[in-house]
Amino acid sequence: MMRFFTRMYYSVAMLRHHRHLLAQVNNAPKKISRVTDISPQQLHEQGINVLVLDFDGVLAAHGEHHPNQGLSLWLDECVKVFGADHIFILSNKPLPSRIAYFQQHHFGVRCIKEVRKKPYPDGLEMIMQLTGQPATCIMLVDDRLLTGVLAACIAQVQVAYISKPYVNLKKRPIQELFFIGLRVAERRLIKWFSHL
Repeated sequence: MMRFFTRMYYSVAMLRHHRHLLAQVNNAPKKISRVTDISPQQLHEQGINVLVLDFDGVLAAHGEHHPNQGLSLWLDECVKVFGADHIFILSNKPLPSRIAYFQQHHFGVRCIKEVRKKPYPDGLEMIMQLTGQPATCIMLVDDRLLTGVLAACIAQVQVAYISKPYVNLKKRPIQELFFIGLRVAERRLIKWFSHL
């Protein structure tokens, strides 16, 4: 419980410090609805050498063990463009079943675990050490402003904010409604903080 409150305090402190960057992401005129809207080739041409993906909301609905079926070709394209050793899964829930999926279907893609949860930048800092790439050449794709996007701001890596994350209200209505409410609260909080 103490860890939770420590992380909440850290989140609010970092929100205040990075409020203008978060507001820019939140208010960006061009929204990225789904991860498949991102062209791996275009990212690479723009100087991105490492792709970091959140799982819940970005690759699948909350609580799922595998990415959505329709993402397999997109993930294959990412591997072709970046190389599997330059693609990482950075989730606050690095479940063994998810790790096993990538080992079996996209070998070489690594799931970062045993680091503090986002918004702590530990996972992104580990990725910088593992790849030897500077922050400017790394992009995190995430659907949460006050976890992943905030971690990207702290670590100074590039970020792509997914505005329409995957949800499955039929399978997990309470969990999904909670996170929908959380995302709305995050947007409002950032808007309020940006005027301070």
